[in-house]
Amino acid sequence: MPILVKDIMAKPVYTIDIDKTAQDAGRVMKKIRRGFLIVVKNKRPIGIVSDSDLIDKVVTKNLKADKVKIKQLMATPVIFAEPNEDILSVVRKIKRSNIHRMPVIANGKLVGVISLTDIAKTSPEMLDLLEYRLKMKEMPFEIKEETTSGVCDNCDNYSDHLKNVNDQWLCEDCREELKSEL
Repeated sequence: MPILVKDIMAKPVYTIDIDKTAQDAGRVMKKIRRGFLIVVKNKRPIGIVSDSDLIDKVVTKNLKADKVKIKQLMATPVIFAEPNEDILSVVRKIKRSNIHRMPVIANGKLVGVISLTDIAKTSPEMLDLLEYRLKMKEMPFEIKEETTSGVCDNCDNYSDHLKNVNDQWLCEDCREELKSEL
C-alpha cells in the first residue's frame, strides 16, 4: 500500500502575506522556528520564501529588511502536492524542481506542507537509502564501461543496465521512452 502525502504532511502551515516585508518574514520564522513560509495573496498560496532567500537576497546585498517586500524574494510558481498523491510522485517532483519542501493544496486551499525530512521520517529504511545515495554521490565517479548498475536519474528505479544518455544514467525503460519522444 503506497504512502500518501496526507499521511505524513506537516500542519499547521505558516503563511505570510505577499505585501509584508523581509523583516516580517524573519520575525515569523524566528518565532515559529521554521526556515520557510508559504506566501499568500487573498489566502491563496502564490509562492514560498525561505531563510535562504532572506540571506541570499537581503543580507548578502546589505539591503534594509524592512524595505524589501516578500514579492521580491519569493520563489514562484508554487510547485505543490495533493493530499492523495503518492510519496514517490512527490519525491520525483522535489528532485526535478530542486526544492526541499512543498505546500499541499486541496481544492485550491492550503492544507499542509511536505518536506524531504517528513518523507525521510516515514521509515528508517528510507533514511538508510538516502544515506547510501549521498555516499554514492560523494565517491569519485569514473566511467569504466558503457553500462553500469545503479539508480536511474529519471525514474529513480534500480537497474543493472544503466547507460549514460545526455549526461544522465538511464534504465532501459527510460531510454525507450526518450527514443519514442524523439
